[in-house]
Amino acid sequence: MASTTTTTTIPPPADDVTESPHIITTTAERSKWLLTSPNPPPPWRQLYTSLKDQYTLPKNKHPNKPNRALLFLQALFPIFKWLRNYKATKFKKDLMAGLTLASLCIPQSIGYANLAKLDPQYGLYTSVVPPLIYALMGSSREIAIGPVAVVSLLRSAMVSKLVDPSVDPTAYRRIIFTVTFFAGTFQALFGIFRLGFLIDLLSHAAIVGFMGGAAIVIGLQQLKGLFGINHFPAKTDVVSVLGAVNKALHQQWYPLNFVLGCSFLIFILVTRFIGRKNKKLFWLPAVAPLFSVVLSTLIVYLTKADKRGIKIVKHFKGGLNPISANQLNFGGPHVGEAAKIGLICALIALTEAIAVGRSFASIKEYHLDGNKEMVAMGFMNIVGSLTSCYTATGSFSRTAVNFSAGCETVVSNIVMAITVVISLLLFTRLLYYTPMAILASIILSALPGLIDVNEAYRIWKVDKLDFLVCIGAFLGVLFVSVEIGLLVAVGISLLKIILNSIKPRIELLGRLPGTDIFCNILQYPMATKIPGILIIRINSGTLCFANANFIRERIVKRVADENELGDSTKGSGTRAMVLDMTNVMNIDTSGIHALEELHKMIISQGIEAPNPNPNSITEAQFAAWKLRKDADSSARKAEAERKREEDIAAGLVQMNGRELFMHEPSVFDNERY
Repeated sequence: MASTTTTTTIPPPADDVTESPHIITTTAERSKWLLTSPNPPPPWRQLYTSLKDQYTLPKNKHPNKPNRALLFLQALFPIFKWLRNYKATKFKKDLMAGLTLASLCIPQSIGYANLAKLDPQYGLYTSVVPPLIYALMGSSREIAIGPVAVVSLLRSAMVSKLVDPSVDPTAYRRIIFTVTFFAGTFQALFGIFRLGFLIDLLSHAAIVGFMGGAAIVIGLQQLKGLFGINHFPAKTDVVSVLGAVNKALHQQWYPLNFVLGCSFLIFILVTRFIGRKNKKLFWLPAVAPLFSVVLSTLIVYLTKADKRGIKIVKHFKGGLNPISANQLNFGGPHVGEAAKIGLICALIALTEAIAVGRSFASIKEYHLDGNKEMVAMGFMNIVGSLTSCYTATGSFSRTAVNFSAGCETVVSNIVMAITVVISLLLFTRLLYYTPMAILASIILSALPGLIDVNEAYRIWKVDKLDFLVCIGAFLGVLFVSVEIGLLVAVGISLLKIILNSIKPRIELLGRLPGTDIFCNILQYPMATKIPGILIIRINSGTLCFANANFIRERIVKRVADENELGDSTKGSGTRAMVLDMTNVMNIDTSGIHALEELHKMIISQGIEAPNPNPNSITEAQFAAWKLRKDADSSARKAEAERKREEDIAAGLVQMNGRELFMHEPSVFDNERY
């Protein structure tokens, strides 16, 4: 039966009801109204374009050749861009912020070096070179660079399993520097190849739980200095630590350490409370740790309290950062483990730094490029590994102090680094008598900010499965180890993603009254279905092996239910099923097989099954697969043409702002490819 060409009157859109004459079209003309989607570029072209956009100017700017090198340097080193307009008024603010920052950085760096099981000077080294490199390459104005508690604990806990620092400190330092080099390399590669999405493997809930558990573990580690305990377990879980503390308290310990440490801990917490109540005294909690170090050192030196059981630092080497390039070990038995630890430390350090930088950038209302930040963090840690530093990142507590002190640019980091250098050259001998209990109290005072109970409660109220991720990370860190806590958090997060993708929502769309807009009928109860036409939307970004059969079965069941409903109401049943796949960004071979089977099942029931306007990537995947549906019989084609003309006569369909004509062929049709 030959099909004939007919004309159909198409009504104008609902928002443009005028006296204009209706447009008369033919089937042949409407067949040309298909969109032609360009093929997606190959991966290497996407990478090249990404790198070009990151380090070059937009296309509408055409600098001459002499300026191109300068523009590239400004993209790689942002300091060259803003330094020309740097004014003395800004330097005054940066100078005060840098000095205030140094007063907090010096005692914290010494304490974090002790947490990392390194000599105290290595904490100060880490507060010199990385901040200077970041000042050249970083784009955050407020972030304060240096050692942090969580990374220090994570590194010492994992490296101590390879080499005991008390037995072979030289080998321990070599692995530490090698791990730092790997961490910096991974960070730089993440930024260069725009792999920042890897950080998102640690969800917000996982970070909240991990930070809370790590804070408690760090606090338990400080009991060694607070009680003056000589021997402490290498394990970080709460059971091992509390067992060691209980054993030590029943043997020999020194109460003077506890009294001295608690006294200054209370002093630091009181100054912090005063600083929060009176914003003009913001500097008070910043200088309190340095004041505590100086005062406690004088007390121990004048009273010779070290001879009465007070544990002191003792070993403190001054001078500039020594070169450590010859200590990097890429051929030993632990190089694989060092790379693994470096990857973990890189992710944790980047997560904290990017979160801190973006938080304060949003306050100052400027954009922070995460990929450029990764490159800056990576290069500063690579250079740091060559100059006796361990992994540095952005510290939230010190960044908050830097912000409160009125910093304008990263010059405050330069001022802080210079101040630390002066301390290394002139004052390290005076720190010989610094009590270990004071360093413990300084670290303990910084831990409450890592435990966010209110945020955990909000996570519980919003998403119970997300709260399970938070609790899993918290308990894993607390009762097993830091790395197990990370694995638990990432594992539960990935499981959540899989569960959400296995059973995506299949939405039935209906027309909003008086419009040609189609919405989910469950979300918009006033939306009505078109008789005989079933419009289904797959609400999933991926159609893959994990959810393809589920989606196919749900759609088949939906069509069967609609047919039964049509029979019970003596209607005509379903004549066409429109499958909206605009949300589907990717599809694998299992998804294609499922759609092919679905298409055949729907067509076999005499139902039209158009699949209009798929995503360009999805369309390219269909084309590569070269799907071909079985040839319909001439009778079926004639019947389909008749139904198609009836559907067009009923009006056009508009979804997501696009006009969708029911005659539009499916991606399975021969005419498509």
